Amino acid sequence: MSINRRQFLSSSAAALSVAAVSPQFSSSAEAAPVKHRPNRIAVSTYSYWRYRKDSKLTILECIDLAAEAGFDAVEVLHVQMENESNSHLQQIKQRAFRHGLDLCGFSTHQGFVSPDKEKRQENIDHTLKCIEMAYKLGIPTIRVNTGRWGTSKSFNELMENKGIEPRLPGYTDDDGFVWVIDSLEKCLKKAEECGVVLGLENHWGLGRTAAGVMKIVNAIDSPWLQVTLDTGNFLENQYAQYEAMAANTVYVQAKTYYGGGTWYTLDIDYDKVAKTLQKHNYTGYISLEFEGQESHETAIPKSLAMLRKAFG
Repeated sequence: MSINRRQFLSSSAAALSVAAVSPQFSSSAEAAPVKHRPNRIAVSTYSYWRYRKDSKLTILECIDLAAEAGFDAVEVLHVQMENESNSHLQQIKQRAFRHGLDLCGFSTHQGFVSPDKEKRQENIDHTLKCIEMAYKLGIPTIRVNTGRWGTSKSFNELMENKGIEPRLPGYTDDDGFVWVIDSLEKCLKKAEECGVVLGLENHWGLGRTAAGVMKIVNAIDSPWLQVTLDTGNFLENQYAQYEAMAANTVYVQAKTYYGGGTWYTLDIDYDKVAKTLQKHNYTGYISLEFEGQESHETAIPKSLAMLRKAFG
């Protein structure tokens, strides 16, 4: 029996209507509870390097070790790079690709807390350069800092004082916030152009507290400046401060201290951290920053297992 086009369309529409109301076609997927997607676990090349004279591995060597350990991704520490040529950047990207690893973060340093306009501009230019390097590497976010007053004689002294240091004579924190906000605003156009989100980290200076970080992020109010949350840089009320930044967090650096920390050791409950981030629907990367004295050959696999359990 032949069937014309009009009859075919009519019968098809009727079948679809029946399917829409039939129990066997009811959307059980919609009724089921939404499951949290496990966070991908990365490792910073800093975890293998750690500013130690006995552990000066190259970025490429760190990528090989990350793949061997079973990580999902790698974060690159800028100051660890042997050179910044495009050829080397592409070699790094190619090595990660061959291992099936994402390059997920670029950890950079800058300091905008200075009354010297030329010095601030040098740090702006440096940050713009880092954004372009991240773009060439295919990395979607870079860690940025506020910088600090620089009145401590050394980083060891800064750590002895829990990250607190005197202001420059004649200036206040309000002056510093103006300098930082103005400087970061000058980086936003390049960030948008390259598709690289700036993640302001709680990293001493004016970013020592969640309140300081959020004051800057809220003042700038741009999707291209958000938060990199470092679990090891709050020395007081850490869980309340994680909570204060969680909604704006686009990247997480997770510290571990096997063998005891270089400057201090924090007891971090990562199950609790994971619940805080899940509450704010954070599904991004968790990047390990191992900062202990134990050998990385044993400490990093233990750290990975612990983070997978907490964030899985």
